[in-house]
Amino acid sequence: MPKLFEPFILTFIPLFVAVDSIGNLPLFVSLVDGLNKKQKDKAIIESVTTAAILAVVFMFVGKWVLRLLGITIPDFQIAGGALLFVISLRLLLPGASKSLYTEAHNKEVGVFPLGTPLITGPAVLTTTLILLDQHGTLATFTALILNMFIVWITFIKADFLMKIFGANGTRAFSKIMYILLAAISIMMIRKGIMGVLVP
Repeated sequence: MPKLFEPFILTFIPLFVAVDSIGNLPLFVSLVDGLNKKQKDKAIIESVTTAAILAVVFMFVGKWVLRLLGITIPDFQIAGGALLFVISLRLLLPGASKSLYTEAHNKEVGVFPLGTPLITGPAVLTTTLILLDQHGTLATFTALILNMFIVWITFIKADFLMKIFGANGTRAFSKIMYILLAAISIMMIRKGIMGVLVP
């Protein structure tokens, strides 16, 4: 793998896991059930736009907020990794899911809960900020926009993809993603601890 592309791949994969576009399919389908095509298209545009704007804004102001609070990147890596681990563990446990967000079943689901917290939630925000410090702005921004494009395509082709994967298939895919997220969170904690011990 050429060194030039390495940062882009190393940022894309953790963000892809954190966004979990395939795992969000059943929730998306249930949330837009009953909406006509125009309303669905509006919900998709609103959700992806909201998620992208929130993630990009946090990417650029997050480090400033941390500096303002006196929080170092290793501090954030440890705390962020712990948060990601708790999120992944909760979603891996039997009976745990994101289903509580489906209570907001109405015509204005694009911003909440689709845009946030389903697409851009704590996992995406934490991962974005840590990747920004590790791999730079260009790689992180590119990976973020590419992942948002994948979400957009996934939602547009939701009915087709659900027929291919099925409900059980999407659940199984999500579980694999949550295991990867747990592993990434442990790596973040390890790097944070090393950053504290070896400044």
